[in-house]
Amino acid sequence: MSENIAKSLDYDVLVAGGGMVGASFALALADSGLRIAVVDSQDLSKLAGQERAKESFDPRVSAITPSSQAFLESLAVWQGVRNRRCAPYSDMHVWDADGTGSIHFNAQEIHAAALGHIVENSVILAALYERIAETANIDVLAPVALHALEVGSHHERVSITLEDGRSISAALLVAADGANSKVRELAGFQTKEWDYEHQAIVCTVKTQLPHGATAIQRFMDEGTLAFLPLQQNTELVDTQQHCSIVWSVLPNYAQRLMAMDDSAFAIQLQAAIENKLGKIEHLDTRYSFPLRQRHAVDYVQPGIALIGDAAHTIHPLAGQGVNLGFLDAQALAEEVQRTHAKHLPIGDLRFLRRYQRRRIGHNLGMMWVMEGFKRLFADQPLPLRWLRNAGMSSIDRSAVIKHQLMRSAMGMEQG
Repeated sequence: MSENIAKSLDYDVLVAGGGMVGASFALALADSGLRIAVVDSQDLSKLAGQERAKESFDPRVSAITPSSQAFLESLAVWQGVRNRRCAPYSDMHVWDADGTGSIHFNAQEIHAAALGHIVENSVILAALYERIAETANIDVLAPVALHALEVGSHHERVSITLEDGRSISAALLVAADGANSKVRELAGFQTKEWDYEHQAIVCTVKTQLPHGATAIQRFMDEGTLAFLPLQQNTELVDTQQHCSIVWSVLPNYAQRLMAMDDSAFAIQLQAAIENKLGKIEHLDTRYSFPLRQRHAVDYVQPGIALIGDAAHTIHPLAGQGVNLGFLDAQALAEEVQRTHAKHLPIGDLRFLRRYQRRRIGHNLGMMWVMEGFKRLFADQPLPLRWLRNAGMSSIDRSAVIKHQLMRSAMGMEQG
């Protein structure tokens, strides 16, 4: 990471948003010869120095697929994740609260070491910024917020004005600034969006029984509950008793759950997961946020590209959000490097559209699959519940279908 950031306010690539997707995109261009700046409103200066995970768990986690793991390995980041803390999971158990339908996925069935890893977002960020600190052509400008945006009359440069008064220009501006993207708003990108009419509750829990490196998910009329296995610091003996929970419920129920004290909430949580992991022995702070699906009509304009949540947000049901973002980052970085290698303008819309063509269909497909699951497991008449349960059990008995589902969820079917 360059120390001379105050003197150079002209870059090849500007990345608005220094989260996991934005930082990974910047690192994917580390060997491109391009000058890159990452701008973020949060203070990122301490991330690179976090050589070990905090004693407590981050409430926000991601289910990293083998495809995303390979991408992070290509950036020389994955070892930094492993050095801190991550939890491989080999099994997943999914079942329907209304009946006998269930599916059990096991990595050994497709000769894989794991279905994926549950990793705290803060751990991924620390590993990313450890690498960025070693990268000469990436500058980090933070904490400072974006104030204004202007595209040149011939689309040759994009300029942004920061709230501290600095003006920065680049051939390409990449919006990785999240679901409420300021760049998307200022640039006038159109979106299609709808409310899931659910709230997500997240927190870390300690359970009486070990999770056995198994992710469990229960579908109920009022929502979906997932227990995602966590691993303690590498130097400690891991008792496999910590999980990150994601509970998607109707807003009124979410309000009641959030208003409960820890003891009452733990009782509700145990009942909702059918006491699969015994007593809930400890709860960390609970957080709640609304769930909304959003998709940009276009991902690109002259000199501007959207990636990650700035382009699309998805229900956390399958934990695919950051994995889709990493696929965006990888695809856009490849197209930028291909264009730059031919000495062509990297912000030209003709070349940026190649990135959009590569990603928009896959992202939309995943969004519709998640919407289908949400509708399938909503409150349904009894005959439809019977069909739903029969369908789940049939899939569980079909090795071909089940293996295909596993490979798809692991990113093994995505080019």
